[in-house]
Amino acid sequence: MKYFKKLVGEKCYLTPINLDDAEKYCEWINNLEVSKYLSLSRQQITIQKEREILEDMSKNRAQVFGIIEKKTDNLIGNCSLFNINHPNKRAEFGIFIGDKTYWDKGYGTEATKLILDYGFNILNLNNIMLEVYGFNKRAIKSYENVGFKIIGKRRNAKIIAGKKYDIIYMDILAGKFESVYIKKLLEC
Repeated sequence: MKYFKKLVGEKCYLTPINLDDAEKYCEWINNLEVSKYLSLSRQQITIQKEREILEDMSKNRAQVFGIIEKKTDNLIGNCSLFNINHPNKRAEFGIFIGDKTYWDKGYGTEATKLILDYGFNILNLNNIMLEVYGFNKRAIKSYENVGFKIIGKRRNAKIIAGKKYDIIYMDILAGKFESVYIKKLLEC
């Protein structure tokens, strides 16, 4: 598979989404160990449905990127900026690392920094927000390390296996983010 290095970090790079990766995304999304952290966990996603989701996100001006491990050029997940509102300079953010062998190794944090850099310094956004389930402590810690702040929560809004969890809302502002890639390109 050919990928393009749109945004490059030390461990990974972000590439424009490739519809040919729909089968890999489908495999990950249908794995409950992965998808329990996503809003798609209650859906059955076929390869065709995943292709439609990816196409729809692209058509609706979402910025969707594959996350590629730099040494091997392996697809390990994806991230996106969506519901982009240019007049008010805001968007929503989502990410998942589907290949579990890359969990807890900093790939998600690095990919998050890269896409935020793109959002703030290429798209000229000011506010990027996300939602995360309260039981996803690993993600919350990663988001806080990048600079996201908790701005609120919706109590008991996610129910899994009879347990109720909060949905946590977090955001980050452009003025609180330090460029990791784009400003370095301009200094050359």
